[in-house]
Amino acid sequence: MTGLVDAHVHLWNRATDPQPWIDPRSMAAIDRDFGSGDLAEMLDATGIDRAVLVQASNSLAETRRLLGEPGDRTAGVVGWIDLTADVHAQLDLLRAGGRRPLVGIRHLVHLDPDPDWLGRPDVGRALATLGAHDLCFDLVIRPWQLPLAASVAGEHPELRFVLDHLGGAADSTDLPRWEDGLRAVAAHPHVYAKISGLAGLVGDPGRLRWMVGVAVEAFGPDRLMYGSDWPVARLGAGPVAWRAAVDDLLGDLSAPQCRAILSATATSCYRLDR
Repeated sequence: MTGLVDAHVHLWNRATDPQPWIDPRSMAAIDRDFGSGDLAEMLDATGIDRAVLVQASNSLAETRRLLGEPGDRTAGVVGWIDLTADVHAQLDLLRAGGRRPLVGIRHLVHLDPDPDWLGRPDVGRALATLGAHDLCFDLVIRPWQLPLAASVAGEHPELRFVLDHLGGAADSTDLPRWEDGLRAVAAHPHVYAKISGLAGLVGDPGRLRWMVGVAVEAFGPDRLMYGSDWPVARLGAGPVAWRAAVDDLLGDLSAPQCRAILSATATSCYRLDR
């Protein structure tokens, strides 16, 4: 066992939790179901021990399925609940009888029809409740939403936030604006970030190295974690090439710093060893 953690993977079974965002023509590489056996093969190929499963749809049913996923490579689940409804009741439901621990919650903020969803008062009250339950909240946002994320994080020092995909770095068309937004989020010490969702930039090594360099400088290795974003990474360079690119990007860091990004940060932030 390597002890390494992939902090961002997805599994889906479209018979029980449809993924209508998958276009069969432009996304043929992921136009099928992915289960625990597929996950084990990917982790073996990338030299990773275990992974954090992350929701792919705003569905309580999907989260319940992920919590019951078979196999021994799942370290925890970042699921979904309706943060505008009864948070306590939903958490009690999810924690009853699941095989895997619920370690965090995520909402597809970047796709929500309300561009200010994250700043809603009822959502703010729910975020405070997540903090009281010692859960993380994963932020999946567009680059233009980084200032709102920084503001909300400042209002909730009791909650650990995890910024997925470096705040949508791969989608950024205004790099100075993205950098300013990322640094504003990183200014809050209870916000972590994932070096993930960037497999499509492996063919643009200069841009990729600059972005990861900004993240390492802003967050430091102790608040950064590696994620493959598999199977979505199959739409880019693929998980094996992405893992190799990450090793190269971290080549100037010390062994303890690399270990933090590849294992220790995710383990600590998500409380994986409880």
